[in-house]
Amino acid sequence: MERIKFNDPLAVEVLKNGDILAFPTETVYGLGVRFDNKKAYDHLIKVKNRPSNKHFTLMVGNLDCIENYAHINSGIKRVIEKFMPGQLTIILKSKESVPEYVCGKECTIGIRCPNLDKLRKLINDVGVPLLVPSANKSGKTPCSSVEEVIKEFNNEFEYVVDDIITMTNVPSTVIDFTSDEPKLIREGNISIEDIKEIYYE
Repeated sequence: MERIKFNDPLAVEVLKNGDILAFPTETVYGLGVRFDNKKAYDHLIKVKNRPSNKHFTLMVGNLDCIENYAHINSGIKRVIEKFMPGQLTIILKSKESVPEYVCGKECTIGIRCPNLDKLRKLINDVGVPLLVPSANKSGKTPCSSVEEVIKEFNNEFEYVVDDIITMTNVPSTVIDFTSDEPKLIREGNISIEDIKEIYYE
């Protein structure tokens, strides 16, 4: 597996071509593929050893594009403006622009905008959002270093970003906004109380 930097043009090329790229986020290492490439999605499922009914997070490079892929109301908009970019994943009702293999028959999607300039720039340079699960085999602990990624995945894909990033090693908070009230799915550094305070403002 070859090590590259976030600003290496090869990083953009790998993702544009529909290949997997491992990279650090502000939480843990992730595996990224472009969301609109079914072959890339299938490869990600295989590498993760993960059931296809478990959806991957859609990672965006800017907040303005969220409405292209999901339905948001005024409360969700306030939450986005307050806590994103950051360690928050929001589950929303998806729009028709999202393929069914990404959102499932229930048409829901988790969206995150990372608080990492280099990563947001990479996503924006690719030109489409990425599907980004944590870098681990299903059921195992997420990788938090390049060495762990290489050991875990060996030669299942070709490139990993080796850049100095301060990581919390705490996964993002996940909040479900698809029903009448925000629902905590996974606790991280942002509490459900903080979310509700802004949502119901």
